[in-house]
Parts: sequence; C-alpha cells; structure tokens
Amino acid sequence: MNFKYSLLAGAVLSAVSAIACADDGEVTKVVVTANPFHKGETEQILLPAKVLSGDELRDKMANSLGETLSSELGVSSSAFGAGASRPIIRGLEGARVKMLENGMAVSDVSGLSNDHAVSAEGTVAHQIEILRGPASLMYGSGAIGGLVNVVNERIPPALESKLTGQAETRYSTVDDGTATSGTIDGAIGKLALHLDANTRQTGDYKIPDNRIEGDPDSASGRLPHSGTKEKGAGFGGSYIDSWGYVGASVSGLDNKYGIPSAEGSTIDQHQTRYDFDSLFKNPLPGIESAKFKAGYTDYHHAELGDDGQPEVLFKNRAVETRAEAVHKAVSGWHGTFGMQTELTHFSALSAAGGPDTVPVTRSNSTAGFLVEEKEWGPVRVNAGLRLEKIKREPVSGLDRSFSLQSGALGALWSFTPGYATGLTLSRAQRAPSTEELYSGGPHDATITFDQGDPNLAKETSRNIEFSLQKTAGLIRWKANLFHNSISDFIYGHVTGRMLDEEGNEGGEFRERLFSQGNATVRGAEAEIEYNPLAMGLNGRLFADTSHGDLKDSGSLPLQPASRVGATVGYRTANWRAGATWIHAQSQDRLASFESTPTGSYNQLNANLSYTQKLKDMDLTWFVLAKNLLNDEIRVSTSLLKDVSPLPGRSFVFGVRAKF
Repeated sequence: MNFKYSLLAGAVLSAVSAIACADDGEVTKVVVTANPFHKGETEQILLPAKVLSGDELRDKMANSLGETLSSELGVSSSAFGAGASRPIIRGLEGARVKMLENGMAVSDVSGLSNDHAVSAEGTVAHQIEILRGPASLMYGSGAIGGLVNVVNERIPPALESKLTGQAETRYSTVDDGTATSGTIDGAIGKLALHLDANTRQTGDYKIPDNRIEGDPDSASGRLPHSGTKEKGAGFGGSYIDSWGYVGASVSGLDNKYGIPSAEGSTIDQHQTRYDFDSLFKNPLPGIESAKFKAGYTDYHHAELGDDGQPEVLFKNRAVETRAEAVHKAVSGWHGTFGMQTELTHFSALSAAGGPDTVPVTRSNSTAGFLVEEKEWGPVRVNAGLRLEKIKREPVSGLDRSFSLQSGALGALWSFTPGYATGLTLSRAQRAPSTEELYSGGPHDATITFDQGDPNLAKETSRNIEFSLQKTAGLIRWKANLFHNSISDFIYGHVTGRMLDEEGNEGGEFRERLFSQGNATVRGAEAEIEYNPLAMGLNGRLFADTSHGDLKDSGSLPLQPASRVGATVGYRTANWRAGATWIHAQSQDRLASFESTPTGSYNQLNANLSYTQKLKDMDLTWFVLAKNLLNDEIRVSTSLLKDVSPLPGRSFVFGVRAKF
C-alpha cells in the first residue's frame, strides 16, 4: 500500500502550524495503558513501570527508540548506529524484550538482530511505557526482560470536545538533521478521528575522535554509513457511544538507514499495518468490560550492499488477535483474563543466489492468560498466569512445537503511609525464535554467518525481585534488587572461524552458532527524586547495575556498564531548564569470545525552552544540548562498539505548537 507521505505530513503541519497550546505545569496522573488495572505510574510497585510523556518525552526524543529510553532506570540500548537502536532492559535484549504499539506486537524483525530498527515511531506517540512484572504475561511468555509499549492512540478511545493536536520541527547540528512530526485528533458527532505524520532525514554524524579507539589512521570527522531517512503516516477512527467504542486504523512506514560497521551497509525498511480495536462496557453479568483487538502487519526490508543492490531480503507477515475481559471482584479478587493468537510467515532469503539466512517459516501461537489482584488490609497481592502453545514449521527442516507455562506472584506491604515494600516471584518460558532454530546463511549487516540449531530447548527463567519505595511527598525514592536464573539460555556464540557466503573457510563472515547454557542475571537499581514534574526546582539521582554470567563460561555477551546519574531542573509557567549527567563505568566483563572492553564516559545533556501564548494556544521554542562534553562514548551493549562511537556534541533547535 502506497502512502503519499509528503502530502499527509503537509496536511498535518499546515493545519497546526499556526496553533499551539500551553502545558499548565500541573502534575497529572499518567495511566499505564498496558496495565490490566489501568493504574497510574506511581502505583506500579509490583509492576515496575516508567511512563515517558509530555515535555519529558519530547526532551528525550531521539532518532531511535533505544536512544530515547537509554537514560531510564535499568534501560540501555543496542546502539547499532543512528537508525537501529533497540531497548535493552536489565541486560536482556532481543526477543526477551517485547515491543508493542498500542498493546499489540509491532511484528517487525527488530528482535532478531540488533541491526533491525523498531518499526514503532516515537515522535507521534502520546506516551511510551516500560513495564516488567505479572502484567507482562498478558502480552507474551518470552518477555523475560519486560516490554515497551508505544501509545499513539491511532484508534481514539474517547471523543475530543474540540480539535486538538500538535506539530513539531527540529534541526540537529551533529548530523545536519531535520525532523518534522504532527498529530491531529477531532470528532464529528460520535465519530472520533486521528491523523499523524512524520519525516526525518539526517546525514552522517560527527564523532569526537577517531572511529577506532587508539587508531589515528581510522576515519574521523563524520561516521560513514550513519545517515537516516524516514517517513511515516497513520490514520484511524472509532465510533464511540455509551456502550464503548469500535474502530480501525491504517499506517505505513518507509525507513532507510546506514549500518556503520567496518564494511558498511544500508537497510531499506517498509511496513504497512492495519489494526482493529473495540471495547464493550458491562457486556455480560459479572464483566466490567471486554476488548477485542486484531492486527495485520506486512513488513519487509532489504539489506543493501555497497552497490545499492539487495543481498538479503527479510519478510514478515503477521496476524494477531487479542480478546480480554475485566471481571468484577470475586471473593475480593479483581482482574483480567483473555486469549491471544498470532500467525506469522517469516523469511530471510538471499537475493544474490547464495544460501538463505533463514528459510520461509510459518509460526502460530495460541495463549490464554489471567492476571489478578486482591488486597488484604495494607497488603496487595498480584498474580499472573499464561499458558501458550507455539509451533514453527519451516519449508525445509524439522517442525518444532513448544508448550510454555509462565506465572508470577507478588505482594506489596504498605507498612506506613507513603512507604511500601514488595516481593515478586516469577517463572517465564520462551520458545526459541525462528532464526535461532533455522538460520543457515550469511547476515551481511552483522558480518556473521549464522547457524541455527533446530534441536534447541525452550528457555526457563526464574526471577525474584525485592523493592522498597517512598511514593508520596516532595522527596520520593525507590530501590530494586533482582536475581534472574535462566535455564537453557540461548545466545549467539562467535567461534572465531571465518567463512565465505557459501559457508566455506576463508571468507569475511564470522561464524555465529546459536547455543544454549545456564545463565544468571542479577543487579540493583535505585532512584531518588525531588519535586518531580511540579513547578520550581526539581532533581533526580539514580544508579543501576546488572551482571549476567553463563555457567562455567564467563560473562554473557554485550553486558551493560554500571551507571550513576543526576538531573537538576527548574520550571515556571513559561520557562523550563534542566541538565542531566550520566557516568558509565568501564566495562570489562566479557564473554569468552569477546575481546574488547569499553572505557568509562561522561554524558552531559541539557535543555531550555520557552512557551509563549498565542490567544488561547501556545508555541514552545526549545534548544537541546547533547553530549556537551564531546566525550567519546562507546556503548558496551553494542556489537559495533569498536568501530562506531556515539555522536559528539550536538545542539537541537526546534519549535513545537500544541492546541
């Protein structure tokens, strides 16, 4: 399906370029939409959560979802260039971190490899949610690390009393980049409508020093193959009445970006997505509400060589359905139950006549889930259960079926007003992904020759987490300790052999075997905030660390560095200013097949904005400063850490209109 992106973007931006509205600065309750109990962010003690929205989201917005979230507690990024950076939660990545858009799987292939970009666009999002805990069982047994939900409400859940929206344009100095985005929401009678569009184009970004650390002969100035070009649009509507709503949406994305590996390559990504959503209030006795969702995604991308010709073609077509209901309290238990199905056709085929990276494979899954909550005086208990059946059927090779049983139980004790402590126990199982089972060819963007193992067993994770929080007053804080023991952990083991495109000795591709071993991931997080989101002075201190080990084999690969950070800000009705400093320690906890540690770094960012009123609307002028110290930053969780430092000092100038 072809979208006239430039026309759609122009329509959105023309409609709102002269209109804006002010943020009144009041602290409002931000609801976590992926939580079955629809509670606010500060109530997520058994379900550790962070919600980015409003000014905070706009200040942290970057070219990729991983970079946008990389300063959050316990979150790092894969940092595979400016175009592809996926969130890593507590040292777990890929298929172990579920990516959602409005509560439905994004159905791209970003979980397969770090060079694949997430297809959910943050610039048009109302909010971005990070979740862990029992409620993640509603969305996938494999979400051992957690999930990220991008909420854009393309299918509006409520009627707007008047036309609302926003538009933003910005320019960044480090890459000569321009980005423009806009959204409009309105209603005609009982019909709610939504329109959004975005465009972004960046050149190769500047780096502080040499491309390869300590090598004065390596490239400097700008990092080759780090430019990006993206455009997208979405349209949706819903019919809303006293009984609930029913609606649908369609969206499209074109994304072309460079991979700044030593060899260099380009990925040309396209996606068309159709979604259906419905909500029915009090449909049956004992049921408060019922939802049914369905989505179809047609995704493909080509990995292009230096000559611009495709070398590997990735395709994924997916159909997902979700039916869930919230029941009224039974013996004090209140919760959500439902079913989820997913059918996918995935392949990664050679475009040059060589062996296919992954054969055409059909996968289908059916799952049932239940998440419950009950209070006994000052103690609140959450429990979740998910049963799932997954089958993978390649056109050639061994069919595999997996039965997964996952569950979680947590208790929160509010031992005095404003203070609480909690303990959560969980067990989650994950089926091996298609590429882990059936890979058998070269992957040009990562310069690896991937070899799957069709006999891999399912992963089983057993996690215990302890939390302590202060949730009221000017000063609020929280601390989490976690220990995750994972049986049959699947990882890509780089053997040291070099193969050609046919799998013979003596080529440029590193052999990577998907292997299994028992692993342990443990860590701690702490954060203290003063006067968050309110007027006047505010501040934040945080620290996080995690350490993953393979039994008798050293560390897990690509482990995040331990970090400490601080934020200070000041806010009035018209002005906002702030600065954030993050110090990452050196990281030399390496897997047996890794050889390069990463050094420590200091990252200093700042923001300044002024909002002026135009009649009953507002216009916000802002400047963001990133990596003000121009420090050389190499991220330990990146496969490209040796050849691809993060951008140097950059200033972002922009204006945002909101009405």
